[in-house]
Amino acid sequence: MLTPGRSLALHAESGRELPRIEAFDDLYAMGVRPRHGEVVMIAGRSGTQKSGFALFWVAQMNLPTLYFSADMSAFTASSRLASMATRDTTAMVEAGMAEGGKYRQAYIDALAHSKITFSFGSPISWRAIDEELEAYVELWDAYPEILVFDNLMDFENAESDYTEQMAVMQGCTELARATGATVIILHHASDKAWEAKTSPWNPPSRDQVKGGLSEKPELALSVALDPTSMAYHVACIKQRMGPCDPTAGRYATMICEPEYTRFKKAERRAIVQEAKQAEEWSPTKVALAMDSRNV
Repeated sequence: MLTPGRSLALHAESGRELPRIEAFDDLYAMGVRPRHGEVVMIAGRSGTQKSGFALFWVAQMNLPTLYFSADMSAFTASSRLASMATRDTTAMVEAGMAEGGKYRQAYIDALAHSKITFSFGSPISWRAIDEELEAYVELWDAYPEILVFDNLMDFENAESDYTEQMAVMQGCTELARATGATVIILHHASDKAWEAKTSPWNPPSRDQVKGGLSEKPELALSVALDPTSMAYHVACIKQRMGPCDPTAGRYATMICEPEYTRFKKAERRAIVQEAKQAEEWSPTKVALAMDSRNV
């Protein structure tokens, strides 16, 4: 048993805010505060760059990270990181690696300072997680500060079993508490909801996240990509220690550059233009749209 004061003293480090990155400034302005030791969910519909968003985030923070991926191949993940580091497109990285010689070495050198370690394979199993963590601790004499699971449905037996999905979320919570790591887990939102058909570029609300599992993490972010403007919308639909909007009606906007696996701050005029292109545009609507994004 712990008194409140003793508990606060012991776990002070796990409540620290994660390093901020410039691309997320509008998200921070909404009061979103990702922290060490939390379970964070990134939820979105199919094709919304969830993996790219997670990979970019951890690469920019550059904290010791163990990334479990069942969706991406080893080459895809590493070429995305090389593209981020060099600002060459992933197609250029692929061509350079195939060419070999100085081109290949340049991309390998660009990854020399990355603190991300990958574990690939499907399904993701708790046995594999335990083995990878043991190997990580043996190598670095410390737990990783970030654990990423891409994604929840790729855990063993969790594809269609709600009870198993709940067990995965409970396991993530216990893992975060035992290691002090921030656990980032990717998950799907429904593609069949009415909103997915009528407002496909808006982030899904909390009730559209499959299985209602966005209730379990301390922080749940909902994402959507407008493929015409490459505007990337991020809503905070759950935050235990701060403001959130379960409807996802209020969201931050950034720009997605998928060919580089990069995200950047949206310019003010881009947000105004997005509002102007709405079906029922008016000056009032523009003002409301800008206000909702804290511009």
